[in-house]
Amino acid sequence: MTRAKGVSVGPGAAGQAGGERHRAREAALQMLYQWEVGRADVDEVVDTYWSIGQPGARAVSPAMRAFASSLFRATAGNLSEIDPLIADAAEHWRVSRMATIDRLVLRIAVCELTRGADTPPAVVINEALELARTFSGEEAVGFVNGVLDAVRRRLEAPSSP
Repeated sequence: MTRAKGVSVGPGAAGQAGGERHRAREAALQMLYQWEVGRADVDEVVDTYWSIGQPGARAVSPAMRAFASSLFRATAGNLSEIDPLIADAAEHWRVSRMATIDRLVLRIAVCELTRGADTPPAVVINEALELARTFSGEEAVGFVNGVLDAVRRRLEAPSSP
């Protein structure tokens, strides 16, 4: 399986407080929503998001701003690799027909799972479940969990020659 390109969190990011990384993931989700729904340019989304003082943006350190922006850019830039993984795992669901927030939460998590980051898959999935619970609803949590667990299993399966 190929890894998503162009994402570097930087040294020491794994040691940051979980709450701050959660807020960074929320920021990445909000930027992804702005990008998808507003059809704005990736750079414009990043600049706009951090300049207008989105809720919670002030509570994110510069390192986590970089993490959020990088995660957003990697997700937006690698949909051709991310969406097929989601489609394969989401039986009877086309990615385009999923609720927007659910689709975006899945995309961010799959991006993290495929990029070889230092965050364990269980943490990535738990973070995605919290994002789904907060931004979509309790009914989305089971769906997101099932899809991400299937993606994780596929990524961890030994490759056939």
